[in-house]
Amino acid sequence: MENKVLFIYPPSPVMNREDRCQQPTDDLVVIPPLPPTDLLYMASVARMTGYKPYVRDYSLNSLSMDDLIKDIKEINPRYIVFNAASTTLENDVLFLEHAKKINKDIITVAKGAHFLFKDIEALNKYKYLDIVIRGEVEFAIKDILSGKDLSDIEGITYKKDGEIIQNKPRPFIENLDDIPYPARDLIDNSIYTRPDTGEVQAVIKVSRGCPYHCFFCLATPVSGSKVRTRSPENILGEIKECYEKYGIKNFIFWSDLFNFDHEWVKNLCNLIIDSKLNITFSTNTRADSADIETAKLMKKAGCSLVSIGIESGSNELLKKMGKKITTDDIIRTVKMFKKLGIKIYGYYVIGLPWETEETFRETFLFAKKLNTEYVSFYTATALVGTKFYDYVLEHNLGELNYDKPYYYPSVNTHYLSKERVFELHKYAIKHYYARLDYILMMLFKIKSLREFYNYFKAGLGLLFRK
Repeated sequence: MENKVLFIYPPSPVMNREDRCQQPTDDLVVIPPLPPTDLLYMASVARMTGYKPYVRDYSLNSLSMDDLIKDIKEINPRYIVFNAASTTLENDVLFLEHAKKINKDIITVAKGAHFLFKDIEALNKYKYLDIVIRGEVEFAIKDILSGKDLSDIEGITYKKDGEIIQNKPRPFIENLDDIPYPARDLIDNSIYTRPDTGEVQAVIKVSRGCPYHCFFCLATPVSGSKVRTRSPENILGEIKECYEKYGIKNFIFWSDLFNFDHEWVKNLCNLIIDSKLNITFSTNTRADSADIETAKLMKKAGCSLVSIGIESGSNELLKKMGKKITTDDIIRTVKMFKKLGIKIYGYYVIGLPWETEETFRETFLFAKKLNTEYVSFYTATALVGTKFYDYVLEHNLGELNYDKPYYYPSVNTHYLSKERVFELHKYAIKHYYARLDYILMMLFKIKSLREFYNYFKAGLGLLFRK
C-alpha cells in the first residue's frame, strides 16, 4: 500500500471544529465555516514524513457518506485521521465501519478535545477506532506516520491485541515555530469567506494557551495556562505565503488570548506595517487586556474587527463564571475600539447554572447599551472537559443535550428550564438585530452592494429562523 493518509472532517453537521469551540455554523448567523486548519497542519507534517496527504471537509458542499466511501476506495489510504467533536461524535464515527469494510488494514485515528477526557471510553465504545490523540496533534501524528512503535508515542491511546493502552501525556509544544505552515494547496480556499464582504479569508494560528480557565471554556484544558506565541517573523512568513501564493488578503488571527503580551502584539503589527502588505485581520481580546497604544497599532496594521468575550451584563455572573472582568472593563474596552473605528463582535452566553430572568435582562440591556456591530448570544453548552460539564453532573441540571450546541441549551439552570433559556436566546437575537438604531448604524458602515446583500440575507435568516 502506497504511503497515503486521508485527513477529514466527517460528513456531519457543519462545525468550526477547533478543539476549544466545537461550534456549529448553521444556526449561528455571523459565524462563517472556517477552513480545516488543524488538518492542514497535520498534512504538512505528513509530507515531511514521506506520506502523500489528502484533506477533505465532507461537512461542506453537501458532501455525503457516499462521497467519503468513494474517496476511500480511490485513494486507498494507509491512515484515515479525522476530527471528532463531543457534540457530533456519534455522527463523526459513522464512517469507520465503512472504511474497515473497504480495507480492514486501514488505521483509523481520531483527534479532538473530547479524547483528552474520554479516550478509553471512546475506544471501548467504537469497535473500528484504532488510535486517539490526546492533546496537540502535530508531532503525535508525525510519530505515528513515521512508524514509531505506538508504545513509545506520548499523548496517544490505542488498541493492541484487544487491550486499550493509554500512554503518558505529551508535553505542550514550546516552540510553535517548529510547526510547518498549513498545506493550503490541498483545499479550495475560495469556499472559506468573510460573512460581510464575501472575500476569501484564511485562519492563521498565532498563539496557544490561556491562564484564566473560565467556567465554560476549553482553552486552558486543551492548550494549557501558559500563553505560547509564534514569533512575529514566522507569522509574517505565513501571511506572505497566503498573500503571494494564494492571493489571500483577509485573515483571522486565531488565538486563545491575542492581547496577552502587548510587546509581542506591537512587534507583529510593526512587521506587518513595514511589509507594506495590504491586509485585513480580525482577532480576539479580553476586556481588560487591551490598551489604546496597542489598539492603534493593530488598526494601522489592518485590524478591522476584534471579538470580545463579554458573556454577561451581570457582574455577579461574571464573577461566578471566573471571567475576572467587570462590566466597567467591558465598557471601557468597547468605547476604545469604537473610537478607533475597529468593529466589535461581542460574545454572550445565556443559560449558565445561575442564570435567572433578571440576569438575562441585565445582559440584554447591556448588549443594547454597548451596541456592537455583531453579537452572538450563545446558549450555554457544557462541553466535556470544562468546569461547566463537571458542575452539571454534580448538581444534576438535567440530561445533557448536544442536539444543537450553542443554539439550543444543553441543560437547565438552577432557576430556568432549557425551554425558557431557548426562548430568551431567540428573543435576544431578534430584538438586538431588529432595532432601528442598530440598522441605521450598520447601513452607514456598508461599503459595497455585496456587503449590503450579505447583511440583508443574514437579516432575513434572523427574522425567519425557528
